Amino acid sequence: MIGAVSSRAVGLLLGVAADAVLGDPRRGHPVAVFGAVAGRLERAWWADSRPRGVAYTAVLVGATVVGGALVERAVARSWTGRVLVTGVATWAVLGGRSLAGEGSALAAELTADDLAAARRRLPSLCGRDPSSLDADGLARAALESVAENTSDAVVAPLVWGAVAGAPGLLGYRAANTLDAMVGHLSDRHRRFGWASARFDDVLNGVPARLAAFLTAGAAPVVGGRPARALRAWRADAARHPSPNAGPVEAAFAGALDRRLGGRTVYPYGVQDRPTLGSGPPPGVADLGRAVRLSRVVTVASALVTAGVAATLGSGPRG
Repeated sequence: MIGAVSSRAVGLLLGVAADAVLGDPRRGHPVAVFGAVAGRLERAWWADSRPRGVAYTAVLVGATVVGGALVERAVARSWTGRVLVTGVATWAVLGGRSLAGEGSALAAELTADDLAAARRRLPSLCGRDPSSLDADGLARAALESVAENTSDAVVAPLVWGAVAGAPGLLGYRAANTLDAMVGHLSDRHRRFGWASARFDDVLNGVPARLAAFLTAGAAPVVGGRPARALRAWRADAARHPSPNAGPVEAAFAGALDRRLGGRTVYPYGVQDRPTLGSGPPPGVADLGRAVRLSRVVTVASALVTAGVAATLGSGPRG
């Protein structure tokens, strides 16, 4: 009977399908609206203070979670209502199609030797300074961003959706957005953004490792070997400055048989990243391979998390 099917699992799959077909809304994207509110609140509350940053994170993420819980409660007795709420929330927070689309477009620009266009596009993928990067440097930056964001923008929200439904989906995306806004090491945000960065690390701990595992399993799609991806993950991930980007980027490096890391230029400074993987440095052609790998990981994570949601159940049955 339809009421015996997990509404949360069906909603997650519906949201993944909507993201694949429709992509992000052209106007009024919920994440952009949340970011605008968060930006105004930051300007009002900012201080060079960790406690102030803790309050900022708690208020914004807490309000988002409560809002999601209230909407779920309003449709708790309707199977169809629960499916639609979970599906819309999933669609709103996923970034799989946008990630793959931007990565593919940048790869096409690099293939056409249009460095100016590729440099203009790179900020849509990551926060690095593109002005001094050549074609291979742009490809490496974009590839590393595709790897990290396959976890952050796809796997992680699906994991939290499977575990906690719409509140988990919306709360995760709120926390991840705050990390992107204030969780970096600029002078302004080093202390104020500490809570956002650490909370995002906690939320991404399990999803990042699931993403790395699925990446290893999908390695044959791009001519790679699962064993090589697992070996790179085990050998190199802990050297990455991010506890969660490390496993995913290392697994991508191993799956693609390429070496990631090295000198990385951000607007707020330069980082010398440790190398991940043992192959040659990535080239332009490898960015397209990374996008294909990301798409396969997206499908695999949708199936896995829907299975988790079905196993956990979804509250009252309609």
